[in-house]
Amino acid sequence: MGSYYPLPRSYMTVGRFFLIMDPNNKVLLTKDGLADLKREYDELVKTKRPGAVQRLSDARELGDLSENSEYAAAKQDLAFIDGRILELEEIIHGAKLISGNHTKSQVDLGCKVILHVDGKKEEFMLVGEWEADPMAKKISHESPLGKALMGKKVGDKVIVAAPAGKVLYKILGIE
Repeated sequence: MGSYYPLPRSYMTVGRFFLIMDPNNKVLLTKDGLADLKREYDELVKTKRPGAVQRLSDARELGDLSENSEYAAAKQDLAFIDGRILELEEIIHGAKLISGNHTKSQVDLGCKVILHVDGKKEEFMLVGEWEADPMAKKISHESPLGKALMGKKVGDKVIVAAPAGKVLYKILGIE
């Protein structure tokens, strides 16, 4: 006989899946990050979902649903879009905006940090985990480098463990 695992108090169902949302864990976002999520939400609700519903309707009219791969794919796409809409609603509703009024005396969320690493100058922006994009030089405050930098000042050095070994960063500036 299988084990019984009770669900947490705060969860949402999306099709056959559960999204576990912690009401005490606020999502930290910059103003730009929140605007990006709202744009994505609007695009999903106003454009992509209606298109997916139409595609599902068209596929349903093709006949036998048990052997209709277009119907199965359209249904799966709609479920994915609905899941993402629910996820975005939860994030946007529970988001805590990072204020842009940080001091330039120490590293904090929303600030740009200029670092010296391996003989090169690198610039990173510290953001909430939902906005992190290492390719765009946006790092999460929860990442190893983000955690090491938080609260540090210009001139401070931090050592971060990386897959290639320990890396030394020196803070050159805070914007």
